[in-house]
Amino acid sequence: MSAYEPNSRQLREVLIFCFNMKKSAAETRRMLSNTYGETTISERTCREWFQRFKNGDFDVEDQYGGRRKVFEDAKLETLLDQDSCQMQQELSGSLEVTQQAISKRLEVMGMIQKQGNWVLYELKPREVERRLFACE
Repeated sequence: MSAYEPNSRQLREVLIFCFNMKKSAAETRRMLSNTYGETTISERTCREWFQRFKNGDFDVEDQYGGRRKVFEDAKLETLLDQDSCQMQQELSGSLEVTQQAISKRLEVMGMIQKQGNWVLYELKPREVERRLFACE
């Protein structure tokens, strides 16, 4: 067994090579486990990747794998306080998370976009009071 341990992306590239060599998922898994150890990759994972390759998807980047970076609502609120006009894509880039994560957090926080600005869907009592004062 080798002291070198390939990362997930490298293993997927090897899977593409074996797929193109017309190896089966089981045979590929055996070759990898003989070379890198039993815990390298499961046969089920090999089969799933081979199915993707059969469907024409040769992208080996992590799309869903692993847990995404967790962020605090406070960081999102800070960004919105600095500039409430930011789009979800900009916020996701700043926090290095997916746009879907931003969308879900904004929904949970009760924020909606009105006239290009993120605002609370329901105003806090302080905001209602401030608006009444501004109207007077």
